[in-house]
Amino acid sequence: MSRPVMNVALVCGPDCDMEVQAIRSTLEYLGARVFTYWIGRPNDLIDLLSGKDLYPNTDLILLCFHGDEGQFIMPELGESSYDPGEPKGNFGPEEIRRFAKLAGKTVIGNGCSLGELETAQAFLDSGCEIYIGPNDYPDGNDALMFVLRLFYDLIQNKRSVKEAFQNAKSLDAGMDMYQLYENAQQSSRK
Repeated sequence: MSRPVMNVALVCGPDCDMEVQAIRSTLEYLGARVFTYWIGRPNDLIDLLSGKDLYPNTDLILLCFHGDEGQFIMPELGESSYDPGEPKGNFGPEEIRRFAKLAGKTVIGNGCSLGELETAQAFLDSGCEIYIGPNDYPDGNDALMFVLRLFYDLIQNKRSVKEAFQNAKSLDAGMDMYQLYENAQQSSRK
């Protein structure tokens, strides 16, 4: 493998494996190094968002999850399967603020409603430089195509995240629900 153009953490939530396989194949074809994380329990996501299990020098984190009302839908475990202190239920802004440490990272929450302002702000509060997600409920094909176009422009055309975001939004009227949030503190340091 030649030197990768970027390192991507591709995070697969419950029932998102087909989307993740399509994205992974495309990103690797474009020249990215992809680290796939399979989330089977809340602590898996916590370890990733806290940086404990995040590959060093990761450029971008893509969270492929189903979402509802700004929360990541998590797998439901049997009551006795949860570790002590492990959150139960979906993963929302409160859990993101509690566990995430994403200084300088770009994060995409590619699932229904994961671009709601409160969710985005929780990621920005964790130090995330840019957060992208839909503030409504996109069709699955739209969500896939948005991400593929975004990465095509980032990698192939060497565009900035903001430029690639605008181009991905222009694909279709259904892409208008995608929002880009930027950490003002991070931007002012540049």
